[in-house]
Amino acid sequence: MTSIEDLKDFGIEITEDMKEGHVIIDIFTQWCGPCKFLSPTLEKLEKEGLFKLIQVDLDQNRPLGEKFGVTAIPTLLFFKNGKLVDGVIEIQGRAVMANGKMIGNYGEAIIKEAISKLS
Repeated sequence: MTSIEDLKDFGIEITEDMKEGHVIIDIFTQWCGPCKFLSPTLEKLEKEGLFKLIQVDLDQNRPLGEKFGVTAIPTLLFFKNGKLVDGVIEIQGRAVMANGKMIGNYGEAIIKEAISKLS
């Protein structure tokens, strides 16, 4: 199982407070329209205390994308208590997350519901 500590191998700074609770890694690019739309939503939810957010530009960190099999952006990686979430999260009968990875531009309500299902 992937640990949040593994992200240090990709130049991502991990602090002690990221080893507990929820952390979302937002994998984006500067030129991605849906990424630009999603970013303010993630920042708002982080300010509400739902999770800690790390944003990684895929163009600057291709090895991270390869490690997690990122084939589309935006991609969100969900960690809980320092471990990549395992299994599938379904919302309204549709799988929105598989093995800690959510691909696409989901809205605030879906992200909040996904986080609630991790608790």
